[in-house]
Amino acid sequence: MVRRRESKQKNLTAAEIAANNQAMEDMETQRAFEQGINTMRDLISPSSIEIESDHFRLGNKYGRTLYVYGYPRELYTGWLSPIINIDEVCDISMFIYPVESQVIMKNLRKKVTQLEASIQVGAEKGKVRDPELEAAISDAEELRDKLQVGSERFFRFGLYITLWANSLDELGFVQQKIETILGQLMVFSKVATSQQEQGMNCTMPQCTDELQIRRNMDTGAISTSFPFTSADLTQEKGILYGINMHNNGLVIFDRFTLENANMIVFAKSGAGKSFAVKLEALRSMMLGTEVIIIDPENEYSKLSDAVGGSYIRLSLNSDVRINPFDLPKVVDAEDANDALRANLVTLHGLFRLMLGGNQVSANGQIAPVLSPNEEADMDQALIDTYARAGITSDPLTHQSTPPTIFNFYDTLAHMEGSGPELANRLRKYTTGTFAGIFSQQSNIDINNQFVVFNIRDLEDELRPVAIYIVLSHIWNIVRAKQKRRLLIVDEAWQLMQHEDSANFLFSLAKRARKYYLGLTTITQDVEDFMSTKMGRAIVSNSSMQLLLKQSPSAVDVLSEVFRLTDEERKRLSNFPVGQGLLFAGPNHVHIQIIASKTEESLITTNPNDKNKRQS
Repeated sequence: MVRRRESKQKNLTAAEIAANNQAMEDMETQRAFEQGINTMRDLISPSSIEIESDHFRLGNKYGRTLYVYGYPRELYTGWLSPIINIDEVCDISMFIYPVESQVIMKNLRKKVTQLEASIQVGAEKGKVRDPELEAAISDAEELRDKLQVGSERFFRFGLYITLWANSLDELGFVQQKIETILGQLMVFSKVATSQQEQGMNCTMPQCTDELQIRRNMDTGAISTSFPFTSADLTQEKGILYGINMHNNGLVIFDRFTLENANMIVFAKSGAGKSFAVKLEALRSMMLGTEVIIIDPENEYSKLSDAVGGSYIRLSLNSDVRINPFDLPKVVDAEDANDALRANLVTLHGLFRLMLGGNQVSANGQIAPVLSPNEEADMDQALIDTYARAGITSDPLTHQSTPPTIFNFYDTLAHMEGSGPELANRLRKYTTGTFAGIFSQQSNIDINNQFVVFNIRDLEDELRPVAIYIVLSHIWNIVRAKQKRRLLIVDEAWQLMQHEDSANFLFSLAKRARKYYLGLTTITQDVEDFMSTKMGRAIVSNSSMQLLLKQSPSAVDVLSEVFRLTDEERKRLSNFPVGQGLLFAGPNHVHIQIIASKTEESLITTNPNDKNKRQS
């Protein structure tokens, strides 16, 4: 009896010890929880995970995994780019398993035998031929030949997409967008029903293919699925424009690789359009590109000084002179024969602009500033003015000293008809208020990689005329010697107000490619620019467009022209400074324009940034 009591007492003691140990562990756990001790696993793990049959919930985010099971007979290279660059959050994983060619050759031999037997049986039964079977035999035989000579290899390919959203409704919307894009390519997908956990693991960065849904593909077919052909505007050569906000890639691009190198920049005041253009100009110089700028607000002075450029100030008090009667010193025989006639057409537009420009009436009709008789008299006066200077249609005479507006004024004053009246209307440019700057021989020599024409100090009435003459002078230089050049026209809306200057700007955009010129047109007055026929034509002749933050009224206009999606329209009026949409040919990206501290100090026009550096 004593031994039994001692044994029972020992058993009770062991139970009490175990209970005490458990209590101590619970207290330690509670203490650790209360102290908030976090391990690395705690930091990277979600707060909770819920797995449903057709979706899962990871913390506050909903997810759904799709797998691709069907492909068309042919796919073009980069077919996956619309999915990779879609403006939604999704994870994409691809699993590629190489297969021995001998195994595939054996299976193909059996498959071809089966297909040929099926065709033969059908023919014996009098059935109509099956094109699908014939195409399958043709594909199998072609693959056998390529595998035999080693020009192709065989793979098993699995493609999985996990979608993320903040709610189930949003998740369904994203799924519909993905399936619509894939459906247009005849690529078929399904939700991994009752396998969402395995699907989630497939797209996690742990490289486990738990779904194992694969498709046979050869080398050519599988290469079209590689994501390196996505529309992220990354090239081996070019300049850095910014960060692709879709995939955090670099937008490195050479605009001269497009069908034309023209670019249009639309943005409201303060959105960063001048910053972006100056940054592009600065970086383009590293590739040997010459940059010519028409600066209406003295924004490029500091940048010009930093790169050792030529800064030409145009004003009534300056010594700078530009003669609109200058002829281009072209080498091309075809251009040389046409040089005088082309300049006569340009001068027609210039003098119409000087005389007031063609006006648009209330009913939308253009009221010409000159009558037909006045146009004819002016044309004859221009021809006679050149002839008196010894310049005719013969290219050999084009080396003579060109006439000036003074000579043209004198020709008009002494001719019959409407000539004296036209001379009187042009007098303010010869002996009147605006005399000097455009009525004497040119005294500027553009021989620099960076040239800026500043027109800030010109009167508002003279600005459109000045821009027209400067563009004409630049165009003569461009035609004389072809180089890789950028021509930047800031505040282009001033030219679009007049028909003749708008036509001239359009002709530059249309002919720039022939002379290795890229025209950059910048404006903040989107509605006025796009309301004109020439404005829309300039946009159509620009392979690149940069749309920064816009006013709500401008968003409607741009969304119609560029066919923006609802999401792009919503973002366009809410972009922060330096972000926008960059269109380059058929591709477009959401871009963040970035600059180094040195670049930013040279090109910024933000007063707050200047004050910070000074302090």
